[in-house]
Order: sequence, then structure tokens, then C-alpha cells
Amino acid sequence: MVRLLIAEDAHMVRGALVALLNLEPDFTVVAEIGHGDEIVPTARRTRPDVALIDVGLPGTDGLTAAAQLRATLPECRTLILTSTARPAVVRRALDAGLEGLLLKDAPPDRLAAAVRDVMTGQRVYDQDMTLEALTLGSGILTPRETEVLARAADGHDAGHIAAQLHLSAGTVRNYLTAIVSKLNARNRVDAIRMAREDGLI
Repeated sequence: MVRLLIAEDAHMVRGALVALLNLEPDFTVVAEIGHGDEIVPTARRTRPDVALIDVGLPGTDGLTAAAQLRATLPECRTLILTSTARPAVVRRALDAGLEGLLLKDAPPDRLAAAVRDVMTGQRVYDQDMTLEALTLGSGILTPRETEVLARAADGHDAGHIAAQLHLSAGTVRNYLTAIVSKLNARNRVDAIRMAREDGLI
């Protein structure tokens, strides 16, 4: 019997995942949670074989929590669930050594198959989105870009960020323009939203 932990903050989606996976004769859901900070302590207590983790969890984001889980319970395999497979998410999942990343709109039988695949030691990543993440590098922010965006997300303008980081305001604006382009965002606000969803800031 494969023991599953489900981490998804949307109650309806989490309930649907639990109901769907419990229909499989060889699966049992041993824990369902909605907050990233709960993943490691819950996994320590319930000892799942596979954790299905939403990338956009409140508190500790899903990718960070998955990496923490891997360090704490390396025998637990991890599947990240995401609504949009942006290159930054794929790269972070690959870099963390996670077993798989699955789009939330995948067919139900694909989800069950992915769980079984990672149990046999396979990695489950869509080839096209993985190739894009590895070749384009789009959406991967440098440490300085991440720092600038995090300060912008806190509500600071370019002048204030420049003073904090000992840069010129023009340089900060150039960073913000590059960030919007890398994330393929519509504007700075959209870039902040995407970066938060991807756990980049």
C-alpha cells in the first residue's frame, strides 16, 4: 500500500485529490494539509511514501517545503503539483532533486500513474517543459534580481531600493525591467505575483 501525503491549500481541490487517490486500490491518503509549514512535521508523524505538494502553498512555499522534506525524510518521494509549469518552477524542482512535477490539469489516471512511477524510482517531468527550462533559462533570477524584486514586493520604490543596495535608481529600474522580461510578466506587479507563486521571493 502506497501511503500519500497531500499538501494543497484550496480545500475543494485537496478534497478532490484525496477522494480520487483513495479510489486506487493500492493507495491510502495518510495526511492532508493546507500549509507549507505543516509538511515536514506531518510527514515525520505519518511517514508517507509519496508527498503530493502544491507549489503555491501559504507559509513555506511548496518547493522549499519539498526540499526540506527531502532532507528530513529522503525515503519519501515528492511530486510537485502546479497550475502553470514556468521554467523557474521546473528548474527549482530539478535542482532540488525532486522526483516529479505534474500539471494540475493532467488527467486523473496520469496522476495515479505518476505516483506509481516515482515509487519505482522513475522521475516524472514533462519533456517539453523540462527542455524549455534547461535551454532557455527563462524565469531564473540572479541573487541580485531576487533581492531587488523582494524589496519591490515589500512596497519600496526604485529610489529607496537603490539607497538600500548602494546602487543607482537607474540600475534598479534596469533590474526590474529585466525581471519582468525574464518572468514573461505583464508588469512589475505581475512579476511579483509570479515570483511569489513560484517561491522565488
